[in-house]
Amino acid sequence: MSRILILCTGNSCRSQMAEGILRSLDPGLEVFSAGTLPSARVHPLAVRVMKEIGVDISSAVPKPVDRFTGEQFDAVLTVCDQARETCPVFTGRVGLRLHQGFDDPAIVQGTNEEALQEFRRVRDQIRVFFTGFHASLHAL
Repeated sequence: MSRILILCTGNSCRSQMAEGILRSLDPGLEVFSAGTLPSARVHPLAVRVMKEIGVDISSAVPKPVDRFTGEQFDAVLTVCDQARETCPVFTGRVGLRLHQGFDDPAIVQGTNEEALQEFRRVRDQIRVFFTGFHASLHAL
């Protein structure tokens, strides 16, 4: 079984979507997400666009990365540049460290429909990347 931690800044959009996607691909994985500066809640549009693809993240809550720094992970992935730059040192063993940045859909200016389209675009990019990552897990 692989233990995977996905990090972003707020743990309200990208890392939550990535966690949900990996869990949906393989319920046997131990997948966690956290933020370097966690938000108060998961963004409602992230919940909405994930529900569109059959993944329920409505009960997810943002968590601080400090909660996980002493644990062991087969992989720690950062999904935003700021999290990569401020990623803490893990005292537990970490097998693979990987970065794949995605745009932050929460900062889009515009109508609700434009914001929703941006959340969908980023969700789809995350789904493509993490589907490929999942396919490569046998090598870990």
